[in-house]
Amino acid sequence: MAIGLTLLAGLALLVVGGELLVRGSVRVAERLGVSPLLIGLTLVGFGTSTPEIVTSVQAALIGSPGIAVGNIVGSNMANMLLILGASALICPLAVQSRALSRDGVVGLASAALLAAVGWTFGLSRAVGAGFLLMLAAYLYYAFRQERVAAEDHTAAFDRAEAFASADVALRPRAPATTGLRGWLVPLAIAVGGLISIVAGGRLLVSGAVDLARLLGMSEAVIGLTIVAAGTSAPELVTSLVAAVRRQTDVAVGNILGSNIYNLLGIGGLTGIIAPTPVPAQIAAFDSPLMVGASLLLLLFAWTGARLNRAEGGLLLAAYASYVAWLVAG
Repeated sequence: MAIGLTLLAGLALLVVGGELLVRGSVRVAERLGVSPLLIGLTLVGFGTSTPEIVTSVQAALIGSPGIAVGNIVGSNMANMLLILGASALICPLAVQSRALSRDGVVGLASAALLAAVGWTFGLSRAVGAGFLLMLAAYLYYAFRQERVAAEDHTAAFDRAEAFASADVALRPRAPATTGLRGWLVPLAIAVGGLISIVAGGRLLVSGAVDLARLLGMSEAVIGLTIVAAGTSAPELVTSLVAAVRRQTDVAVGNILGSNIYNLLGIGGLTGIIAPTPVPAQIAAFDSPLMVGASLLLLLFAWTGARLNRAEGGLLLAAYASYVAWLVAG
């Protein structure tokens, strides 16, 4: 009972803290005159990934690579199979061919790269730095692409658009404050969000380790399932809202962008701050399966340039089978 409460409290703090951090930091950036495009590609992108970042880094710092790496791989599996599957059941998801050939391929290449790292170097500082440089190059390309061809959105932009759409749909924005309060209020919100995320990450990792010991399961399984699904909750909400509002390209772009941030951003920061090996179980099975899921998603999307309800059902069934296999094993 106590472990369950710890996990729930950790997840709640992560989700609430992530939203507060994004909301507050975006308001501060707006007052500093930062362009909305740059805010969307950087602050919103990284801010919505902060729960995963903090969870993986803290797990690596206490010597729990199964949770650290499992959170990254499991979040991507949940993104592709659970979230896109559920979104496609609500409304068939149209996919732009250019987005697939650009962002989908980048996500697939990133997944293959993490799998290769698992078989060789692990998440070392050099690997982490390389991942972050690749993410920076992708974001620079996305920024230039959006300025040159605004109608041809990248996944990084769609990720920010999905968050903004869900934020407006679920919680209409309050009028902006002015003067000194206009600086202090959003700054306090951002700092409060960051504190909540750090506290939530510690509770979630602690609860996950205790749960693994109690159930006699590996930390990798807990990281791949409970932790990953919990930290993917913001992506689930934003994609489902986009599907309900028939913004189907945004729903897909949100997931493609999230996968790239997870692999290159979270993997990179984890490697630099707390170098960690990739557990043998994840390297041998889960990472290659993630690459396979990425290929399957691209195949489904390329056939008819959309994910239909039948394909969404297959993705959901695949995720249920994957989780069942992990728990039974």
